[in-house]
Amino acid sequence: MKRTDFYFCLIVVALFAPFVLSPNLYAGYQSFNAEHGMVMSFLKFAVLSTLGELLGLRISTGQYLRKGFGVLPRAVVWGVLGMGINLAFIVFSTGVPAAAGYLGVDDPAAIMAGPVTPSKVLLAFAISVSLNSIFAPVFMTFHKITDTHILATGGTLRGLFTPIPMGEIMQNLNWRVQWGFVFKKTIPFFWFPAHTITFLLPGEMRVLFAALLGVALGVILAVAARKK
Repeated sequence: MKRTDFYFCLIVVALFAPFVLSPNLYAGYQSFNAEHGMVMSFLKFAVLSTLGELLGLRISTGQYLRKGFGVLPRAVVWGVLGMGINLAFIVFSTGVPAAAGYLGVDDPAAIMAGPVTPSKVLLAFAISVSLNSIFAPVFMTFHKITDTHILATGGTLRGLFTPIPMGEIMQNLNWRVQWGFVFKKTIPFFWFPAHTITFLLPGEMRVLFAALLGVALGVILAVAARKK
């Protein structure tokens, strides 16, 4: 274990420990989260998912930071994506039970609001499959495009806000890895079950859990980057 690994663990502990040790601080977090969900979505993903990317960089290169990586631009992108994920959770967690009711399921909204039962697990799985089949591929591709743009512009905030050459980046993406690993393997084998758990959680905890999954995403992207 290198010294930088110790510092990384120390930062993670410093982020979470105050909320565990102080009931008042945790209550304040819950209150602010309930009143300002989109702001908290930005902050959760900006912090936690960026930490996941740093962990992924450590796995792929042996370093947590390198020139041009663009920690701040990545945090901004993750924050914006986090707000989109929050909205997607609302759309799919509402729409899929409504569709299930239309198809004959008896009171799916009550099932999702009740205790964990086989029916609730099936509905949560249906929400997860719908979300990850429709929203996730677009989200993952856009995230890859922004990552490429950040690296191409030197990892600066100013570079992030320059026009993104979407067509050029999309043309040069490694679609063999994007399809063969990121889409075909991680979505059904990781994200389907992971987000099934997400939708079994209370609504106020889902975005936080999804942001924590961003750490896992950082590791997944690191593995993908190492593949030929």
